[in-house]
Amino acid sequence: MNKTYLKYSALIVFTLMVFNSCKTASDTIELKSPDTDKKITFYQSKNENGIQFSVNYGKQEVLLPSILELISTELNFKGKCTILNVEKSTVNENWTSRFSELSTIPDHYNQIKVSVKLGETQLTVIARAYNEGIAFSYEIPKQQNLTQIGLSENIYYNFKEDYPVWSTPKREKAVLTAQGKYRKIPMTQLEEGAERPLLIEMGEDLKVALAEAKLVDYARLSYNKSSASKYSIVSSLDGIMGKAKQDTISGAVISEAKKDGNKVYKKLPFQSPWRVIMMGKSRGELLENNYILQNLNDPSQIADDSWIKPGKVLRETTLTTQGGLAAIDFVASHNMQYVLFDAGWYGNEMDDKSDATTVTLDPKRSKGPFEIETITKYAKEKGVGIILYVNRRALEKQLDEILPLYKKWGVAGIKYGFVRVGDQDATKWLHEAIKKAAQYGMVLDIHDEYRPTGFSRTYPNLLTQEGIRGDEETVPNEHTLITMFTRMLAGAADNTVCYYSPKVKAMGSNASQLAKTICLFSPLQHLYWYDKPAASPEKLDGLWGDTKHIGNEPELEFFNNVPTTWDETKVLVDKIGELGVIARRKGDDWYIGGINGKTASNLSLDFSFLDANEVYQTTLYTDDEAVKTRTHVKIEEKELTRTSNLDLALKSNNGFIMRLIKK
Repeated sequence: MNKTYLKYSALIVFTLMVFNSCKTASDTIELKSPDTDKKITFYQSKNENGIQFSVNYGKQEVLLPSILELISTELNFKGKCTILNVEKSTVNENWTSRFSELSTIPDHYNQIKVSVKLGETQLTVIARAYNEGIAFSYEIPKQQNLTQIGLSENIYYNFKEDYPVWSTPKREKAVLTAQGKYRKIPMTQLEEGAERPLLIEMGEDLKVALAEAKLVDYARLSYNKSSASKYSIVSSLDGIMGKAKQDTISGAVISEAKKDGNKVYKKLPFQSPWRVIMMGKSRGELLENNYILQNLNDPSQIADDSWIKPGKVLRETTLTTQGGLAAIDFVASHNMQYVLFDAGWYGNEMDDKSDATTVTLDPKRSKGPFEIETITKYAKEKGVGIILYVNRRALEKQLDEILPLYKKWGVAGIKYGFVRVGDQDATKWLHEAIKKAAQYGMVLDIHDEYRPTGFSRTYPNLLTQEGIRGDEETVPNEHTLITMFTRMLAGAADNTVCYYSPKVKAMGSNASQLAKTICLFSPLQHLYWYDKPAASPEKLDGLWGDTKHIGNEPELEFFNNVPTTWDETKVLVDKIGELGVIARRKGDDWYIGGINGKTASNLSLDFSFLDANEVYQTTLYTDDEAVKTRTHVKIEEKELTRTSNLDLALKSNNGFIMRLIKK
């Protein structure tokens, strides 16, 4: 992964207005994207409370003059601003990935580093202008004989109108914001703790998302309404948490965070995470260009990533040796790659006494036997990987013990459960835990409140994460169609696709379940979340929901064939909350997934993205109650070319899938 092709890199260093006051109104520093459409302007500030900047997309004002404010107990970031020097550079690179929505990812930007003095405090602001948006961070160098400082940060984003935003719930005790329901509200009604990315609808031809990248050893930021101007959003950092407490039913970490004081403590010098303004003419363009977050992270630190395998996962729900062997047989015969053994194999995950170095079954979940090394040995013979779930209670106490132990057992990966997120300590611990897992050849799936900021570029063993209101929550199609253009801007999300569960009817349809494997990107794609192979033993305790046996419906061939990573991605329809269609290419073949909301839709598909002078053998899967199977999915065969058109009449909460194979 990440073999880089450097086309050119230019660096210009010059000194500008040394020791001149920043208060001269005409003095501005501008940075434009390579396509010249996106621009950030720094003002030699009229405001002594921080760094003032604005952002434009062409002739449209995205951000009116806005303020980056830093507060520290050791350094005073207020006062007269003096520019010491400015460095400009341009980078135009491509890097490759086996784990993304694109196999070749462009990384093209213009950069400026502005070194200033605010009063007696030195600071460097780094800005990058991409064709995909604007990003900035700040560096604080060594100064005043200090080795470490405490810091808080506020950014006031000022707008000219009360634009609609798509927000997660207010952050309150025991509220799962990253897995919460989205709602569309005016920005003046935004409440504390809105998650990133934050989608802002600025008109038919301008969509903006505020986001964060390269959050590794810092406090998470979130958004709230601000009184800095009539229409303003403020981002701030999570405060330091008290002792971690966990709800014994939902598993949510419910610690109280300090509202005031320093939010991070850093040794000098250091650079902050990136603050990102994603911009595009459509929601689809934002989604297609979400690689900007990975571009703001370091290249892969794993020299040989051949052991990292994306793929499809079956959750084993009986926690027995018999069930494990049956799951392995099913996975091996259906072009799947992993079996996950979820909570309960090492005891009650909510009990601090649970020991993840032992197989100690939770009697509420399984009576056993569960012979892990017998299972991993058989899995290896079949070419299948085993993933074990471990809750944060055991992870935080035992990570350094379980990693070498699981490697000895023959385990391929770990699902980190109910991890702490938010404050600097939680962030640092988790990303160190990702690095440690890489050292032992473990792929990772991080569940619950963690949302990505592009770190999977640096450590691609982090294949996926939750931070999504997924199918476990019985999410209707309408909400999935919001998720596609909000949460998915951050990167991969483990949605845990269901198929035979009664939840499917409440969410949408079986065809729309199939479509989620395309519409919701995840290099580890869990299928049949509540279902088990026919050879598995019965499990009637209800703790895993209403489990069903996986059948032999003919459309399951699609699950067998669908990839989980892609060479190319195109958004064909992006009607948020109403209708979404995404096309993805793997090699020469295309896969198209469509999900429809509450209102019936007539859709005309244009295939102009296909290769010219080629014919594609196409399999179309749609919902049809006339089909006499449990799932009512109709299968049709067609031939298509790039000049073809296909009209589909989609009923309420239905979906469709297409597989196009070049003849």
